[in-house]
Amino acid sequence: MAEELTYRDEAAAGYDGAFARVTTHFAPYLLRAAHIAPGMRVLDIAAGTGLAAEAALNIVGPTGHVIAADLSPAMVEKSRGRLGHAKNASVAVEDGQALSFPDESFDAVVCSLGLMFFPDPLRGLAEFRRVLRPGGRVAVSVNTVPGRSYNTRINLAIARHVPSLAAAAARVFSLGDEMKLRSLLEVADFRDVEITTEMHRFVLPSFHAYFNPPRKVRARLGKHLSRFPRRRAKPCARKYGATSGILAASSR
Repeated sequence: MAEELTYRDEAAAGYDGAFARVTTHFAPYLLRAAHIAPGMRVLDIAAGTGLAAEAALNIVGPTGHVIAADLSPAMVEKSRGRLGHAKNASVAVEDGQALSFPDESFDAVVCSLGLMFFPDPLRGLAEFRRVLRPGGRVAVSVNTVPGRSYNTRINLAIARHVPSLAAAAARVFSLGDEMKLRSLLEVADFRDVEITTEMHRFVLPSFHAYFNPPRKVRARLGKHLSRFPRRRAKPCARKYGATSGILAASSR
């Protein structure tokens, strides 16, 4: 993963404050796309602090099991704190492109706003397919386009003034094209691919609430956000607002 987009150890503590409102809003769409039901064994990969995994746990009930896995040990510890009370939940440090689980281990695999950060998304999808049981479903959500972004637009504004960060900022939207996402799923041997676009307008109480959270959790981008003159950032926030568009893709 590009250094500029890596959520380092110190970022895990601030992740929920920056992105929980987005993840928790769109997670139900993701879980419905995966057809999560009571009794299922579910893998949430690139789970972050476990927000989607917690929602899945509420659906699978005591007869099901949810594993929240992430490449970042710090994120996994946050998931452990969130899910540790549940006997039918577990957490693991996992590389989504090289999962340690046996073949056909899960009834469903979900990935909430994480696949676009994989160095090789196709390899990740192939791993999702490998650990999925026959008839199971995978569901992923990704950001669509900058014009429908939440606070990622701030990153794009920074990138215009720091060209070396442009590629990292654009990566957030690298799978936002429906045809590209569909093609990746089909090449990974998924069938009956369904893709839907969900949009939501978030209303934030202040510019501070918009500008500060991503500044705190993103690695090099966060440092540049701290240096970005607010006289430039405020017009960006007023112009762009806080609308997010998510492509949710499910397949079996």
